[in-house]
Amino acid sequence: MSGRDVAAALREEGFEVFEVDAGPDLCSVLTDLTPDAVFNALHGRWGEDGCVQGLLEWMGIPYTHSGVRASAQAMDKRASKAIFRANGLPVVRDVPVTKAEAMARHPMEPPYVLKPVTEGSSVGVYIVPEGANGTAQIAPSTPDKLMAEAFIPGRELTVTVLDTSGQPVALGVTDIVVNAGWYDFDAKYVAGGSTHILPADLPEDITRLCLSHAVAAHKALGCRGMSRTDFRWDEARGTEGLNLLETNTQPGMTPTSLSPEQAAHVGISYGALCRMLVEDATCNR
Repeated sequence: MSGRDVAAALREEGFEVFEVDAGPDLCSVLTDLTPDAVFNALHGRWGEDGCVQGLLEWMGIPYTHSGVRASAQAMDKRASKAIFRANGLPVVRDVPVTKAEAMARHPMEPPYVLKPVTEGSSVGVYIVPEGANGTAQIAPSTPDKLMAEAFIPGRELTVTVLDTSGQPVALGVTDIVVNAGWYDFDAKYVAGGSTHILPADLPEDITRLCLSHAVAAHKALGCRGMSRTDFRWDEARGTEGLNLLETNTQPGMTPTSLSPEQAAHVGISYGALCRMLVEDATCNR
């Protein structure tokens, strides 16, 4: 969906666009096309973890969004949290755990969240509530490399950072209100699963911290182009209740996705945003 909508917008902006569904023949397809730049609209493993970025670097083709190192670090949740900690950003305790270990015993006192270390879109995420009678019954398809992270109650907040002029700028804070359950895959992608409140109705100090933390996270990882950093805020604890969850180097790019919504809120149209990212495409970063 991101790729389809970006392609349509770039055509309206005057670009000649070829849509490529990445597969084992990607290298030969790109060799035949000889593009001036690649708009990377892939999400998750391979497209977001430095793999496609490395291929494009090898081929010398400029591409949008973050480079190899930043992509790989951001996709690895434990690695990125170590970087955030080293830069003084607030993150909660986490421990590595295998799937078998997580099903045999609690890796930490409930409540906690189990999540794959290198997945996105809430795929394979389990919430183990306080007072749980047993451990999570994890699906066989879940990756073996997991992490347990202390559960953070409260509100789901997110900030997009746009970095196409050499100076990262935070666009705003969105409050994501889940209409049922928690912010899982369906809440993110199924119509009516969640409501986006922009700008978020927050105390000034929380808004300020979200914006500054998102820019700091973007810089600490070495991101470029655009990133989106997610937070949880426990209102009862004030500024101490704000914690950074992760930074997404390939945010969703449909016109109603969180990052394009924030861009539109500050006066950047969807087409203009796509153009800015393409014009920022480069290698060796």
